[in-house]
Amino acid sequence: MPRKAHDLPRLLAELNPEAELAERHLWLIHVLEWIGAAEPSVEVAVGRVDALVQAIESNSELRQRLHAWWLVFIDRVDITTLLADFGFAPRTAMITELSERLRHKLLPGTPETIDASELFSISMPREFDARWLVALPDALLQRLAALLAPADSQGASFWQHALLNAITYCAGQILANGFAPELRLRMSDEARDQRAFHDLIRDVESLRVEVLHGLRTTERLDAAEKRLRERLDACRAAIGTVYNHFGDDGISVGLVFRVRQLRTRIVRIRQLLDCLTSTHPEQDAMRLLAGFVSVGRERRSLRSLIANNTSLLAAKVTERSAETGEHYITRNGKEYLQMLRQAAGGGLVMSVTTMVKFGLAALAFSAFWGGFWAGINYAISFVLIQLLHFTVATKQPAMTAPAMAAKLKDINEQGAVDSFVDEVANLTRTQVAAILGNVLIVFPAALGLALLYRYAFGSPPLDTAHATQVLDALSLLGPSLLFAAFTGVLLFLSSLIAGGVENWFVLNRLDSAMRYNPAITRLLGNQRAKRWSIFWRNNISGFAANISLGLMLGLAPAIAGFFGLGLEVRHVTLSSGQLGAAGATFGWSVIHDDAFWWAVAMLPFNGAINVMVSFYLAFRMALRAHNINGVERSRIYAAIRHRLRKRPLSFFKP
Repeated sequence: MPRKAHDLPRLLAELNPEAELAERHLWLIHVLEWIGAAEPSVEVAVGRVDALVQAIESNSELRQRLHAWWLVFIDRVDITTLLADFGFAPRTAMITELSERLRHKLLPGTPETIDASELFSISMPREFDARWLVALPDALLQRLAALLAPADSQGASFWQHALLNAITYCAGQILANGFAPELRLRMSDEARDQRAFHDLIRDVESLRVEVLHGLRTTERLDAAEKRLRERLDACRAAIGTVYNHFGDDGISVGLVFRVRQLRTRIVRIRQLLDCLTSTHPEQDAMRLLAGFVSVGRERRSLRSLIANNTSLLAAKVTERSAETGEHYITRNGKEYLQMLRQAAGGGLVMSVTTMVKFGLAALAFSAFWGGFWAGINYAISFVLIQLLHFTVATKQPAMTAPAMAAKLKDINEQGAVDSFVDEVANLTRTQVAAILGNVLIVFPAALGLALLYRYAFGSPPLDTAHATQVLDALSLLGPSLLFAAFTGVLLFLSSLIAGGVENWFVLNRLDSAMRYNPAITRLLGNQRAKRWSIFWRNNISGFAANISLGLMLGLAPAIAGFFGLGLEVRHVTLSSGQLGAAGATFGWSVIHDDAFWWAVAMLPFNGAINVMVSFYLAFRMALRAHNINGVERSRIYAAIRHRLRKRPLSFFKP
């Protein structure tokens, strides 16, 4: 059920320092939501903060729970990421910043994180949060600080260390970028001679010593702070000279972006210094956090990024192995029969797909739209097969190849190659079972549906001309072998898409976001959100593979035809169904037609080429990913050939 509106007694009752990470952070989010619900009245929001503090001050048990919660929070969550890195691009490139902003703008975050930056983005997403933060009076802030860090605790020391660490990290980023050749070589000669960046870390460490271990005299601390501020001014001046060289050396958008990030880092250190040396640290801390609210909103703004920078040509391809595919490999007779049943179910669904395909063809769409709707038909069928736990044979090799290659990580160990050959035999048997299950069901099922259509409407779904065209297109004598290989490439590409989408899903922790994001849990309820997160985590790879494969099978011929390539797809299961539908047009006389038998003869070659091409491409890619060299590959191939000579039936019989 959706979560009820928050109120103060309920919030106080939910405070539990021993809860799981996500639950502890959800409590903080709920408190801030309750305060922010006073929008647009800042006075009401401040009053709610005062009521919260007063309620905790008046209850010793609540004070202990809050203090314990805070200690666990600062122990688990990395505050430095918020203070030092919030609002900055993770990479010094425009394209990666664009993708990050899209991710932050479109994808839900999760409170199940130790990254304070991510938690802050979820907790305080509105500009109103900045307004009530800066409106908190100093006395109220001091009372709140006393609750979190009592006088006998090390709270002050924690904040000092956090601020100093953030300053050090920012200084390190400035130093690294200041020494980068792209910037250093474009600085003026005078700026390079002044060596502004060389002593930056030394000045930061001098400040750290004075704050934590010095005599704590005002003069020494002020002197250390002054030196660091002067060093930052020198760094900023040196960076400013880079702009003078753009006219001569050409404008690099990436360089402009990098310079802007570096200058903003210098400003961030100044803000952190203000908090560290302030006589009213609570107020400065609130102003800093209020600034982070605005930074976070700008961080999600694509318009701001595009307005301040032009596009940068960059590319980064991230690949992730697709599903392990272990459930596609059978190792005994029971699993072999189970695969036959699953493949038979897949063949039954594909028989309906075949009839729908011919129905769409009868509508005479243009080439693109005909291919598009055919692709939608295939995609829906493949997804339905996945949800029904059936299987389509030709999709398996590209999924299992990465898992097979992963077994070769310890190839030099005794028996590793023989064990791998056993898996190859298991996989081959599985493919034989799956193809047989698909073909032996889809052909008679499509034939039966076509005959049923003929009985119901008085004519077959395909007239004689179209049925003859189908037989000729599927003939072994034509270019079908090439088309089958092309289909194998599409099968391989679908596995890459599946791996990329799965990697994107896992990388962005969308399953956790579905499970814990407050907006989603309010909409779906906790239990339903949990079920959806598990469902999508388990099926995202399959959905991506099935939908992409279906669309490619439908659209690839249309796109290839646009460029005059004349490529077609030959998927063994679909081809078998088409052959069955065409056979219904001719009746028993079809068995006397040579074209029919040439099409039948193509089926085993079609299945073999589909499987071999997709598996080979996926396997070679996986071998390169695991750094399996040429000598080791030769050992593997020799072992497989030896098994074929000595025990050929092991590749076909369980």
